[in-house]
Amino acid sequence: MEGSLTARDRVGLQDFVLLEAYTSESAFLENLRKRFHENLIYTYIGTLLVSVNPYKELGIYTKKQMDIYMGVNLFELPPHIYALADNVYRTMLTESNNHFILISGESGAGKTEASKKILQFYAVSCPSTKLMDNVRDRLLLSNPVLEAFGNAKTLKNDNSSRFGKYMDIQFDHVGGAVGGHILSYLLEKSRVVHQNHGERNFHIFYQLVEGGEEDLLRWLGLQRNCQQYSYLVQGECAKVSSINDKTDWKTVRKALTVIEFSESNVESLFAIIASVLHLGNVKFIADSRGYATLNSSPEIHWLSKLLGIPTQVIQVGLTHRKIAARSEEVLSPFTIDHAVYARDALAKAIYGRTFTWLVNMLNESLANKDSSRKTVIGLLDIYGFEVFNVNSFEQFCINYCNEKLQQLFIQLTLKSEQEEYEMEGIEWEPVPYFNNKIICDLVEEKFKGIIAVLDEECLRPGEATDMTFLEKLEEKMAGHPHFITCSELSLDHVLTIFHLQVMRQSKNAIVQLCFPTTEPDSKKRPETVATQFKSSLVGLTEILMSKEPWYVRCIKPNEGKQPGSFDDVLVRHQVKYLGLMEHLRVRRAGFAYRRRYQIFLQRYKPLCPDTWPNWKGTAAEGVQCLVKHLGFKPDEYKMGRTKIFIRHPRTLFATEDAFEVCKHELATRIQAKYKGYRVKGHYMRQREAATTIETCWRGLKARRERQKRAWAVKVIKKFIKGFMTRNQPVSVDNSEYLDYVRQNYLTRLKESLPKTVLDQNTWLTPPPIMKEASEMLRKLYTRYMVRKYIQGMTTERKAQLQIKGLTSSLFKGRKENYPHSVSRPFVDTRISEEDIHIKVYQMIRQEHIKYSVPVVKYDRNGFRPRFRQLIYTGTAAYLVEEAKIKQRVQFNQLKGVSVSNLSDNFFILHIQSEDIKQKGDLVLQCDHIFEALTKLCLVANKENCINVVQGSIKFDIQPGREGFVDFKSGQETMIYRAKNGHLMVV
Repeated sequence: MEGSLTARDRVGLQDFVLLEAYTSESAFLENLRKRFHENLIYTYIGTLLVSVNPYKELGIYTKKQMDIYMGVNLFELPPHIYALADNVYRTMLTESNNHFILISGESGAGKTEASKKILQFYAVSCPSTKLMDNVRDRLLLSNPVLEAFGNAKTLKNDNSSRFGKYMDIQFDHVGGAVGGHILSYLLEKSRVVHQNHGERNFHIFYQLVEGGEEDLLRWLGLQRNCQQYSYLVQGECAKVSSINDKTDWKTVRKALTVIEFSESNVESLFAIIASVLHLGNVKFIADSRGYATLNSSPEIHWLSKLLGIPTQVIQVGLTHRKIAARSEEVLSPFTIDHAVYARDALAKAIYGRTFTWLVNMLNESLANKDSSRKTVIGLLDIYGFEVFNVNSFEQFCINYCNEKLQQLFIQLTLKSEQEEYEMEGIEWEPVPYFNNKIICDLVEEKFKGIIAVLDEECLRPGEATDMTFLEKLEEKMAGHPHFITCSELSLDHVLTIFHLQVMRQSKNAIVQLCFPTTEPDSKKRPETVATQFKSSLVGLTEILMSKEPWYVRCIKPNEGKQPGSFDDVLVRHQVKYLGLMEHLRVRRAGFAYRRRYQIFLQRYKPLCPDTWPNWKGTAAEGVQCLVKHLGFKPDEYKMGRTKIFIRHPRTLFATEDAFEVCKHELATRIQAKYKGYRVKGHYMRQREAATTIETCWRGLKARRERQKRAWAVKVIKKFIKGFMTRNQPVSVDNSEYLDYVRQNYLTRLKESLPKTVLDQNTWLTPPPIMKEASEMLRKLYTRYMVRKYIQGMTTERKAQLQIKGLTSSLFKGRKENYPHSVSRPFVDTRISEEDIHIKVYQMIRQEHIKYSVPVVKYDRNGFRPRFRQLIYTGTAAYLVEEAKIKQRVQFNQLKGVSVSNLSDNFFILHIQSEDIKQKGDLVLQCDHIFEALTKLCLVANKENCINVVQGSIKFDIQPGREGFVDFKSGQETMIYRAKNGHLMVV
């Protein structure tokens, strides 16, 4: 805690006791605000923990955080709920006595969450066995069950506890949790039948309707729609975004299983919950005399089935009451208003008694069967003091409870302070504080208090009303300085004796336990709720007085549940009602700070030359020497038996500030000394290491050099001898040399392998010993290259090569310009179908066009050139001029094809014909001659029809008449008709 004082201006003080202006509410709020805005939600007032709800996740409740706070002194680490829980636990183990933690605050301040965090901490920190784990699980899972049946959404909190809860956790001698016990106080039963706008009924109703299994809902006669039930829609917010009723239902069902509720008890329990919903839907109608009557409605049927009460009994019970007339009881009918009033009273009684039964069942499950002595930590999660424009009877009881607890709180705090002063031998100084005994007496004093007046009004003859009670209060309390009346009062619904008799006829096992036949009827008037609550509060006070107290005060920073928002007016209101300023004044009575001598001396001994670095005497003497050196005035401190007491925070702050300065000076000196020591030591170690390394390294290098030279001599000798005998048969002398020759050749060969199959000249010349192996490797590598080339070919490439292969067989070595065509790929056709005239296309499309190419046709007479299209189909070759087919040559009439051996592009198609009227052979010139002729061979299936001629080619102009085409080499390409009438191609 002392270490945090250096940041006090930014993040505030961790302990309000160190607040200089401890009587100022503004200073108190400012410190609280600083810490809240730095996400520091916990602050101490001595051992009391103030908790501000952050309304967001802070990541400070992890398993790692729990480990940090286990076994640590309360003030060693920043304030935390885990620090308080751990100190309570360790104090209980050390002193073997009982303790309790009182958690209080307004609705929405985080009381329930604080209680959960404490339980979770004990679940992790306590020793673990199979039995203890079972108890731990039941303790943890009792929370969701109690929250389902006892919590509800209010305007201020979506999970507000609507009852007070005191839970005892029982520990054995080694600190293991072995059992527990729960006490509940003042369940807000009125919520069952009425909710303000924006609020909901208890969670369990919505969980059952929204999350219940279909078979269960069918058995209970319920629909999965909260809007169908009168008791669930009065607040007009059945759906809440922050609440998942389906998930919570599964959690409750699992918890009931772990806590070992029997299946029959679970069925009976949910039957009661469903019966309350059906009861709320019961509608009364007036008869001719204005009295309430009931028809046979589905609600009555389901009430009869679920509660096991005859339908007629339910109808009479809801519309009549018993009154005494001439020493006998008769049934008197209700009016509509009285019937509704009585119905709601019955619903509240059923739910309230069922809740009491549920708490008793949880206690049976948590009960410790071992009779050996146990120590106890109690958790009291109690509703906070609140004042509204209109305050319910329950709120009156809640505020009365807070007044009693505040009275107890001040008494126990004063007592603990006084005991510490006496134990340390310090004179006790009386503390001025407001004694709220006058407030408590106003409520609880016999014959005069508000509760006594209420009892008297309820018991007097005649009809008691709100106004008669108000008048009686004004008469009794007139002149009291703390009593003010207003005109709004509402007495609670009263359950009639006749209703009790009706409920005792139930076959539901839980209802039978909740409405026993042994319960008194009219012999003695039952106590009022206020008297019952007063009695239970007296019992609670006795329980708390027998234990050591610890406190958690929860504060909500704003009404809107907004993270980071701090409402000064609202927080000031809570600080006042929680009595925090009173507690601070008590803790600051006399001395603000106290520490054991050992701890104080250990921290501040650097401030005095006599105590630094080590003090030889006792800790008390060292502290006395230290404060004398620091110049403490006699009225600023007191020396106790084991502790030093410092009166003013400013004295501690000055000491801490001086320590901060001293720390830097000490750190600088220590660092300088330590750095010098480290550097010198490091240098000496380095020098020694360098000498050792040099010596070892020189010896190692000399040995390696000698070994290396001996090895080299041996290798060279063997190499020379092997070279000299290399041509002799393999022997011991030349085997290694020959291995070297082989390896060397293979290595060089690997680096110079041919890159293509056609590369025949780059194979490395082998030495004599490797000639045979080299030839084998060459063949294998050639086959590998061929296989690799073939495997890498596509289908199209393979077809292309097959055609090229045919071309090669026809023209390779026979025609001069063939080599130039090898690198040019063939195509499927040279003329697209769109470029063939439509008339021609329609005439020949039935024969399926295989190939087409542009050509130049030379007339047979005169050899004039004509541009034509040569088209191959499946059966014939066509010579086409635009839209005309000039000549059709059937493949079966094709005698052959003649070409020259020179580099020209001429070829002659020889056609078999005996009719003089038929046209003769075709003389054609084509730029793609090799492609066109190869395609012709494939299409016509005449691979041997090509004839390569040297010199002149004879062709038939027409049957019986011949012509010639002469070919010769020349400097320029020329085509002309020679004087001899032949076509000359140069």
